[in-house]
Amino acid sequence: MHSRYLTALLLAFPAFSAPSEKTFTRDVWPILQARCVTCHQPDAVAPMAFTSYKEVRPWSRAIREAVVSRAMPPWHATKASAHVFRNDRSLSQAEIDTLTGWIDAGSPEGPAVEIGTSVPSDSKWHLGKPDLVIQVPGVHVPKTGVQPYTFLIVPVHIEHDTWVRAAEFCIDQRSLVHHINAFVREPGSSYLTDFPRNEIFVPTVAERGKKRAGEAVFARRQLLLGYEPGYEPMPWLQGGAKLIKAGSDIVFEMHFNPNGKEAVDHSELGLYFAAEAPAQRVLAIDTLRDLDLQIPPQDPNYLSKASMTLGRPARLLSVQPHMHVRGRSMEVRAIYPDGHTEMLLSVPKYDFNWQTTYVLKEPLNLPAGTVLESVAGFNNSPNNAFNPDPAATVHWGDQTTEEMHIAFLELVIEAAANPEVLFASK
Repeated sequence: MHSRYLTALLLAFPAFSAPSEKTFTRDVWPILQARCVTCHQPDAVAPMAFTSYKEVRPWSRAIREAVVSRAMPPWHATKASAHVFRNDRSLSQAEIDTLTGWIDAGSPEGPAVEIGTSVPSDSKWHLGKPDLVIQVPGVHVPKTGVQPYTFLIVPVHIEHDTWVRAAEFCIDQRSLVHHINAFVREPGSSYLTDFPRNEIFVPTVAERGKKRAGEAVFARRQLLLGYEPGYEPMPWLQGGAKLIKAGSDIVFEMHFNPNGKEAVDHSELGLYFAAEAPAQRVLAIDTLRDLDLQIPPQDPNYLSKASMTLGRPARLLSVQPHMHVRGRSMEVRAIYPDGHTEMLLSVPKYDFNWQTTYVLKEPLNLPAGTVLESVAGFNNSPNNAFNPDPAATVHWGDQTTEEMHIAFLELVIEAAANPEVLFASK
């Protein structure tokens, strides 16, 4: 080709450049900061920190494998779920392509810039300084042995009804804590009424279940906040809060799993008060459950069903599946009064070690008469690597060697409404 023709072509068409190389600071860090750093930072739940290029680079190949398999970030809900979740931490295909492209190119750093984590280094609270911190006195956890549920009743000395817009656990011994639940116990409640305040104790199952005939559900106890692996602190709802009535106590239900190292746990609960009374009240309920579990030996696909019917309209804010090590899957659906059914949550591969609360981006309207149904699948066969005893018939129980089927729900009602009417049709 004559040079004058080549020159003309180059002037007529802009030069094409190869796609720019992916770098850590420009392309990878924004993804890690949005999806990963909450857990991957010092003193958080993950075993390694991802807060700098120096920390991330040695893990590049492991990161590639984890994101391609979608094992990380942990997110177990499928697209069969009908709604968008506010806390969806799953990666888009474009984000996966960015990470794998960067790793395949040798994981270049790019221009060095100052980066920060999502949590200030001088703060142990993700949501900022709480209005009230409740300290759990040191709970001794032995090296070995099966630990029963341990309880502590703490008076909070609130002299008037108080709305709480958010709460957060600061967990001390993360490797030992199976779960901690904080319940609100109103004045006059029968819940653990025979036990002293400010003393750690271990009640029997019968003592935990003791209640007065006809006692209202929420008058006995209300779940304020639960911690388990996978817990992520966030405010409940814009314009919504949970209620702690004057004179109430906080009851901590604590379960520890010894790991060969003796320790003392000093976990804390932080409360964030609403500036004014909200228009909406958030309620946590645990009545969507199957207490009559009887999983046969060697059964790889036992299905347990639970349902409840709403006596009044409400809005669904969140769903948290809870099972133990034989738990395989869970689906939660709504059957509306007109007969049509909607899948609210589908978790085909339940992970006991990462129990996510799935928070809807927009709370879902549920009319009175809606049936909420949960179907849980269990694998009690030898093919379940986590199964402690495939030969056992498994029933409901506290320990991980036993089982549970609960779909914890958070519902939203008008702040002035009587919460007990939710169960009027039971």
